[in-house]
Amino acid sequence: METKNRTLVNQLEEILEKNRDAQKGYAKAAENAKDQNLKAYFENKSGERSTFNQTLNKELVASYDEIETEGSFTGSLHRGWMDIKAFFSADNDESMLEEAIRGDKAAVEEYEDVLDDKDLPANVASIIREQLIKIRTDLNKVKSMEDLVD
Repeated sequence: METKNRTLVNQLEEILEKNRDAQKGYAKAAENAKDQNLKAYFENKSGERSTFNQTLNKELVASYDEIETEGSFTGSLHRGWMDIKAFFSADNDESMLEEAIRGDKAAVEEYEDVLDDKDLPANVASIIREQLIKIRTDLNKVKSMEDLVD
């Protein structure tokens, strides 16, 4: 694979990895959340990130090579930290919302970086843009939810 394509595939694999981590993180947040509405929200977001990856992975396999399917080590550490915060935090739900905000902000940056690549195929760019819009919407929603929990 050309170096230019390899760099792009690496960036896209990073997005897949971050989405796997987000999926697992949201699932973990759902386990830790006390409020039933918040629990349902986190479960929904976990499923959504799984769908993101299925869509993106299908397109990448068709356009490039087989893509890695494991979550990142840093994501595992982050989920472990969420467990610790849930255990020690006086306000568990607020902690989970703060983590969701932090994770979504990082995802927005990563998606924007990939969209800056001029060699990004139009079909992949379309998927990335769609997912970025959804993550930005989620970020705004979770910020408003945090205000309600305060």
